[in-house]
Amino acid sequence: MTSLTYQTNDVLEAALCRAQSNAFLPRGTVRCQGPPAFRTQLARDLGCLLDVDGEVDTWSCLPAALGPVEDTHIPDFLVRRGRRHTLVDAGPGPGHPWLDRVARERGCDYEAWPKPAFREGFRLSNAKDLLRYARWECPLGDRIRLLGALDEAGSLSLGECLSAFRETRPMAGLASLVLQRFIEVELDEARIGPETAVRRRD
Repeated sequence: MTSLTYQTNDVLEAALCRAQSNAFLPRGTVRCQGPPAFRTQLARDLGCLLDVDGEVDTWSCLPAALGPVEDTHIPDFLVRRGRRHTLVDAGPGPGHPWLDRVARERGCDYEAWPKPAFREGFRLSNAKDLLRYARWECPLGDRIRLLGALDEAGSLSLGECLSAFRETRPMAGLASLVLQRFIEVELDEARIGPETAVRRRD
């Protein structure tokens, strides 16, 4: 069990205030617990990927100040996947030899995600497109119409799905259902387009 969630102190408060003053796009998040706070564009990009990772339950920003007072490090994220908690840095990390040990003492793993690991391919650009609609909610009627059509057909192209939306903007409704894990689309093979296959999530 992690002992990091909701931990606060003066160092963390100052880091959160500085990070919250940054304006990185997109602004919306889906599974972020607590205030979104990103120190760099790289961290914001990683947050986008966490929101579309089907294994991630929740994530939070700048969760804990680790290490000795004279050499404190605050990881970018605390990520929960089931019972596993991982402290994550966007980028190569600070290289402190004690980070893995201190993370384990708090009940967490530690990972540093170098820039090439998550900026290649189409997933990041697709995640950013979807997260423009993070604050939208698909009305019940539209959701039932689309899920019913997918149950009948198995899968449909994105273009075919748009006619199911009668109560809200079609693309906003569809993106909302992807982000809320009612349906799924392929994020890695190409940019999302009218031919993108849409399936009900298992």
